[in-house]
Amino acid sequence: MTLAEKGRQLGNLADGVPRLGLPTYEWWSEALHGVSKQGPGVHFDNAVPSATNFPAVILMAASFNQSLWKNAGQIVSTEARAMYNLGNAGLTYWSPTINVVRDPRWGRITETPGEDPFVVGTYAANYVRGLQDIEGEEIPKDLNSRPLKVAACCKHYTAYDVDHWLEVDREYYDAKVSQQDIVETFSRPFEMCVRDGDVSSVMCSYNRVNGIPTCADPKLLKETIRDEWGLNGYIVSDCDSISSMVDKQKWLGYGYEDAVAQVLRSGLDLDCGVSYPNNLENATLSGKIREGDLDKALNNIYVVLMRLGFFDGSSTSLTSLAKDNICADEHIELSAEAAREGIVLLKNVNSTLPLNYNKFKNIALVGPHANATTDMLGTYIGVPCKVTSPLMGFSSFANVSYAIGCADVQCKNESMIFPAVEAAKNADATIIVVGLNTEIEDEGLDRLDLNLPGYQNQLIKQVTDVSTGPVLLVIMSAGGVDISFAKSNDSKINSILWAGYPGEEGGRAIAETVFGKYNPGGKLPITWYENGYIDMLPMTSMPLRPVDELGYPGRTYKFFNGSTVYPFSYGLSYTQFIYNIHSARRSLDITLNKNQHCRRLSYGDDVSRPLCEGVLIDDLNCSEMEFDFEIEVQNVGKRDGSDVLIIYSVPPAGIEGSHSKQVIGFQRVFVPAGLSKNLKFVFNACKSLMLVEKNSYTLLPSGAHMIMVGDGSASFTLQVGLHTNGQV
Repeated sequence: MTLAEKGRQLGNLADGVPRLGLPTYEWWSEALHGVSKQGPGVHFDNAVPSATNFPAVILMAASFNQSLWKNAGQIVSTEARAMYNLGNAGLTYWSPTINVVRDPRWGRITETPGEDPFVVGTYAANYVRGLQDIEGEEIPKDLNSRPLKVAACCKHYTAYDVDHWLEVDREYYDAKVSQQDIVETFSRPFEMCVRDGDVSSVMCSYNRVNGIPTCADPKLLKETIRDEWGLNGYIVSDCDSISSMVDKQKWLGYGYEDAVAQVLRSGLDLDCGVSYPNNLENATLSGKIREGDLDKALNNIYVVLMRLGFFDGSSTSLTSLAKDNICADEHIELSAEAAREGIVLLKNVNSTLPLNYNKFKNIALVGPHANATTDMLGTYIGVPCKVTSPLMGFSSFANVSYAIGCADVQCKNESMIFPAVEAAKNADATIIVVGLNTEIEDEGLDRLDLNLPGYQNQLIKQVTDVSTGPVLLVIMSAGGVDISFAKSNDSKINSILWAGYPGEEGGRAIAETVFGKYNPGGKLPITWYENGYIDMLPMTSMPLRPVDELGYPGRTYKFFNGSTVYPFSYGLSYTQFIYNIHSARRSLDITLNKNQHCRRLSYGDDVSRPLCEGVLIDDLNCSEMEFDFEIEVQNVGKRDGSDVLIIYSVPPAGIEGSHSKQVIGFQRVFVPAGLSKNLKFVFNACKSLMLVEKNSYTLLPSGAHMIMVGDGSASFTLQVGLHTNGQV
């Protein structure tokens, strides 16, 4: 290629080189929870009118089911490959979104797997494996030549979780972040996505981190993603990030040639936009970059296309995929199952649910989401195969009196509440379906409060007041909402379900859960805060830990110790489970060699310090640091059901600034009524017991670590002993 031709290949729409037989290629396609129409690489038409729409990621995350996440990715990639074969899609998908939910106001919570970095990273690795892996080719000798089904992309790296809040916009925002929080929280899912998922792309975000645009920071890109984590693929900018850097951020007063030179040297291979194609040639001719820098970027992107079979074809297992492989019955059914597994039961007074359809034959179904269709799908959607609304779902179980109650989700006036009240007066049971939608929480749109919009609370109260039968409240949202009034024991609302944005089969999944064809087992992947939380700190305060001098509380379950509406991992069932821990290792003794040194930790002044407080993880042979145990899960209720076991580690007492607890593992298990199942968990102490100190070093502390199941109903202590010269 000539120099000019090279530059024209490094935008999302690569021009190709006809004289060399190199075709054009559009890099930008999306597949967040189904093949999306967002992005120019995909189009729907008569040949491909639709594709399976899974629930929004935040609801799939609530299932805490790793095999489900991977299976969803496999189905999405099957449909994506089939669409590629039909000329309707590309092979490179800029999904999934794996930013940790730090603040409950963030508009993009719907796209994310929640607030715990380990859970988010585990989701990322599984979904990426589902998208990319070809059976039998998962672990080749050379990862750079491993064939790909489609290429995934983990985004948006890093410390990105402010879109548009008050006057703060993501393209101008400078996130002031400690290295401790970057290592511990913001970048951990991306490291897991690269190391465990072997993702073929990472996207840098719009914002600056400590003054430097993420796409222009060589420490974040080249030194970390590529050199430290070992990315086998390419790094791409969020769309028009370079132009934002020049025209909006005015970073260092750079013009376009200086900006493209800086980001290319920093490790950015591909520009979603035209800044690279329009300026790389002149930046090279003026000596700001070398042609060899372009060659490295071209190598990184074209190796991915080679692994996808773009140049010399793929196996018949991929090339044979066609229209019949899109919207297949089993794909639609998995979408329904994902919704069922993610739905969270938040309240169920006196076991009101499930309803007996022989007894509750006439129901009132009211609320702005009672007949939801598009609102159930979330964001980054394609064209769904079909949509089953709540009204359709409940109509298959009972006679339904339907009233919308509000003109729309904004519910700006009370004029339509009366018909909803009338519908509820004589019903055997009343189901109120309310919540948020993409007009309230979305990309580029952060929330200003945590309440239900407009007159929705009034709708709920007036309908509840006249109802003579049980009242069920169903919330559709991504972020949490302050429904303390409904949670209260004094409320006439008997049961509450959170249904996220449940995808194309969401109405069926909700109805089947309410009428007992499915026993809910989902757990909240985020904390639901009271609305007063947002008055305690601005959205732009980045620290996860409390900022005592400003009176700011901590963020996420790991550092917030105030009252909540519902805590992280909360979720009920129609049955009851109890746990018994067996065969647990109670101690882990480590003898340090002459090259391993004890490190000081931030203990309080009145705390007795161990002789050896901690050791750097990097100094340990972590392969020898495993501990395991078995948990017996007993279903002591009368219904079959699935339970999610979430395992936490709690650091030794007295270490200042440490997390209260952290997720180290989880597993979903189905247990028939009256029976039990044993689950074995194996953990690595370096990963599961570590903490990140203020200086951003990752250490293994000595002392008593508590290993806890769920809310602590079962736990044990693991004593970590660090020995030097034969002394503890």
